[in-house]
Amino acid sequence: MKDGRNRRDIYPGLAVSIVLKQDQRTGKLTQGIVRDILTKSATHPHGIKVRLTDGQVGRVQHIETD
Repeated sequence: MKDGRNRRDIYPGLAVSIVLKQDQRTGKLTQGIVRDILTKSATHPHGIKVRLTDGQVGRVQHIETD
């Protein structure tokens, strides 16, 4: 399973689980579809920051697979 630390693994339309800023302490995950990639660097140790189609912003913790 891919985690969300490499920007090249993430693209709009991808189903992911993110952790929202307010949920970082608890680690609660939110699932959704990527609309925009907000992190400009190729990698990030805490996960690539994305905006979901519903407008929520967070860091990708893992990529959902079928």
